[in-house]
Amino acid sequence: MKIQIQMSERAVELLSLPKNNKCLLLDIGCGTGMSGSVLNKEGHHWIGLDISPAMLNVAMKCNRKGDLILSDIGQGISFCAGCFDGAISISVLQWLCNSDKKLHIVKKRLQVFFRTLFSSLSTHARAIFQFYPENNEQVNVIIAEATKSGFFGGTVIDFPNSTKAKKIFLVLMTSNCIYSSNPLMKTRYPDQENNPIRKLQSRNKRSLKCHKNWILKKKQKFRRQGKFVKNDSKYSSRRRCLKF
Repeated sequence: MKIQIQMSERAVELLSLPKNNKCLLLDIGCGTGMSGSVLNKEGHHWIGLDISPAMLNVAMKCNRKGDLILSDIGQGISFCAGCFDGAISISVLQWLCNSDKKLHIVKKRLQVFFRTLFSSLSTHARAIFQFYPENNEQVNVIIAEATKSGFFGGTVIDFPNSTKAKKIFLVLMTSNCIYSSNPLMKTRYPDQENNPIRKLQSRNKRSLKCHKNWILKKKQKFRRQGKFVKNDSKYSSRRRCLKF
């Protein structure tokens, strides 16, 4: 239990949430709600997902201050777009790589999970996963599917030289606006008034889609997802004439 609480506290630290603000967080694989109790201490609201009815019953008996939902994350997360300020998961992600049934295809389950998780997170939100991978190939598969879904980020390893205390965290971000000193702990534009991305989003959709930088970023995103995109040229994002 102490290790579970410590890993949950570390996950909340990697979320880098604004101080003195109550956020709505998603606890993926909440189990008996121990990680949710850490979120309560930080003053946040949370919703927990788990596939085990028995563990959710224990969480209800312990009077955890969070909403509990019985759900298989391999079938997707059904929430409104952009409703969560962040997500954590402790010792759960590796189970998605197991095919317990013939219908379970690992890559498809990971793809559905990360795609629906990406849509449910707000702009500049983060998802922190503590997991125990079997090998490096499993880590590469997980990161590849997360990248195809639109996430940025990588792994953070605590105590890498220790066999017992070593912990691996997957830090995923919905945007890549990070800066030098500690990219996994701070955002690039803490002042929202000077945030060029926020200013860009405040424009209407018509002017935003006509913006050259927006089009180039969209093409880069599709390339990271493995989609076919034409090469950039001097004619990229140039408006077409109405008459030939």
